[in-house]
Amino acid sequence: MSLTKCIKVWTAAILEKKAKASGDLRKMDFDQQRAALIRHILKSREGKKFSRQVVAALEKVPRHRFVDPDMLESAYDDRALPIDCNQTISQPYVVGIMTNWLALESRHRVLEIGTGSGYQTAVLAEIVQTVYSMEFHRPLADKARALLDELGYSNVLIKTGDGYHGIVQEAPFDGIIVTCRVDKVPPPLTEQLVEGGRMVIPVGPEPQQVLFAYEKIKGSLKILDRDLVRFVPLLRK
Repeated sequence: MSLTKCIKVWTAAILEKKAKASGDLRKMDFDQQRAALIRHILKSREGKKFSRQVVAALEKVPRHRFVDPDMLESAYDDRALPIDCNQTISQPYVVGIMTNWLALESRHRVLEIGTGSGYQTAVLAEIVQTVYSMEFHRPLADKARALLDELGYSNVLIKTGDGYHGIVQEAPFDGIIVTCRVDKVPPPLTEQLVEGGRMVIPVGPEPQQVLFAYEKIKGSLKILDRDLVRFVPLLRK
């Protein structure tokens, strides 16, 4: 082998080693950032009450995979971030609250209205048997479906359409989570919730809504908890 070729091979090996080290460092940084975010959330009033399953899901799901590439530096900030179609990926703390209020079990089937980036979907999928998720925007649904498949979430079914009506053919659901604001709870969603099941949904106009946790008792919704939030609106056809 000539000296020139040896130098090229050596240089290529050095560059490959540096690239791999850089990738490992980025992965380590994301892992550390996620761990720091979870510690921050668990110090909050509501975070102290999170179940072991919810904490484990938040620790496992790589939020940086669900944000836009130009927002990577903010992936583990505890705030909502913009995504395509003028939508948002929810604040991790709020994702934790909403998931915790559902009181989920591994056997549960959950309906999510508003797939968005798929981050909340992934957190749910870490806990329950099946997640049925509805997204109004087809580009978001397709992108989330591809990413969730890549990450190995085979227990997620995504449908494009008007979330107001839920998914009648798959009802009833043990839990329903709505990640967009409504003026009032859609009656079809109440009908599709099992007796004793829970629904978490933000209700109210701009600029701020009340996030309600309901339990269905004798066909009606009983308020279990509430908090103040800001969500994008439920879009209708």
